[in-house]
Amino acid sequence: MYDIFHVMSEVMASPVFSGQPRSLSSRGTVVLEAIKHAILTGALPPGRQLVETELAQQLGVSKTPVREALKTLAGAGLVTMSEYKGATVRAVDDALMEWVYDLRLLLEPEAVTRTVERGADLSPAAEALRRADTAADRADRSLANRDFHRALYAGCGNPLLVSTLDSLRDQTALISAAAWERVPTWEAEADEHREILRAAESGSAAEAARLLREHVCRFVERVRESGGL
Repeated sequence: MYDIFHVMSEVMASPVFSGQPRSLSSRGTVVLEAIKHAILTGALPPGRQLVETELAQQLGVSKTPVREALKTLAGAGLVTMSEYKGATVRAVDDALMEWVYDLRLLLEPEAVTRTVERGADLSPAAEALRRADTAADRADRSLANRDFHRALYAGCGNPLLVSTLDSLRDQTALISAAAWERVPTWEAEADEHREILRAAESGSAAEAARLLREHVCRFVERVRESGGL
């Protein structure tokens, strides 16, 4: 059985699980976040089979919101679905990291450049940094870091570019959480985030993009130097 309750005690304290009336969509959202958090903390490790009945029993819900959550997580790249094996937590390896981070390098610096040039609101990025600094575990930290990056590209003015980068967010969080399990480099990464934000807030689009590119490349280099995923 999966110890999801241990890693998601705050989420499980939600009124959704305390008998108070909530919509099915609210219940589904909490179930989705519970399973996602368990994946990103390693409570549900890569390769682990995800059995709907077991997850539903642990979360105290029917199989329907669990089934829908697994479909959503599959679409986000955190879960793989097989006709014969069912749902499993996606395995993280060097190939996945290279693919995800290569695409980010192609798109994200340009999106950040446009965000800064347009003078978009960067306060959500600063808030995400504060959340990362006070995160309770690596999953919360990874998700806060993910939100930091989104805050820097969300104002680029091109919704298709934003949605493409959004599609990489959960996979990036999964990769970073797996990497931190081996080499906890989040303090160095947080310092790099602060430098990027300072450049962006000063209006230096080219400098912010350069620092972002270096930041992404350094993460990949650290993982490679540690022996890979």
